[in-house]
Amino acid sequence: MNNNYAITANNLTKRFGDFVAVDNISFEVSKGEIFGFLGANGAGKTTAMRMLCGLSLPSSGTATVAGFDVYKQNEKIKRSIGYMSQKFSLYDDLTVKENMQFYGGIYGKSDAFIIKKTAFILNHLHLEKEANVLVKALPLGWKQKLAFSGAIFHEPEIVFLDEPTGGVDPVTRREFWNMIYQASDLGITIFVTTHYMDEAEYCNRVSIMVDGRIEALDTPSKLKSTYNAASMDDVFLKLARKAVRACRLNNWHETIFSF
Repeated sequence: MNNNYAITANNLTKRFGDFVAVDNISFEVSKGEIFGFLGANGAGKTTAMRMLCGLSLPSSGTATVAGFDVYKQNEKIKRSIGYMSQKFSLYDDLTVKENMQFYGGIYGKSDAFIIKKTAFILNHLHLEKEANVLVKALPLGWKQKLAFSGAIFHEPEIVFLDEPTGGVDPVTRREFWNMIYQASDLGITIFVTTHYMDEAEYCNRVSIMVDGRIEALDTPSKLKSTYNAASMDDVFLKLARKAVRACRLNNWHETIFSF
């Protein structure tokens, strides 16, 4: 195995009965890379991410995350990664400080580590005065930045970001991406899904899934050149038009297949 890779996948597949949600996808993500994982609703990206996070066993194929096998070492994977979702990443009824302490606690960090890291994050986000404020009272943009800080609180090798900037304004999104760059500079690998195609431009490389398969994978500039497109939005539209199952599954994929 190449030790320069944070994630490897080879013919990774997930079936639900006769339905193939993820169909023989293969790719590698280098350590410290910002890797965009794109696809329309129903493309299979959430199912793929669940397998990589150790939450769902593949039907076939192989994959490693932080050097651990997704079949046999999924608990080790969970302890080596961070995760941030658009829908749930913070506890609204805990204070800012308590959320940070909680993240440190569930990953088994020492009291000294938690105290030092919490103070650093509060200072870095300029939230010292809000340390004892309930999270539900914070503006959405602050919540998103705090959630990302929580996801990397334990200094994981890889962080998975599932549409992390949904619903925030463009200025806050750009500030959030500055935090992503800083984490990447520290050696943390970023695996991010987004529906904002301008954010795809910020990634080192981008993969685009269509109907369970990776239809394209390259740098944003090369993808635009390959598909004779002015923007990543144009690239995405050209590929997404090939999808045959998205409309059929859009209304029920979350409840039945969670993919």
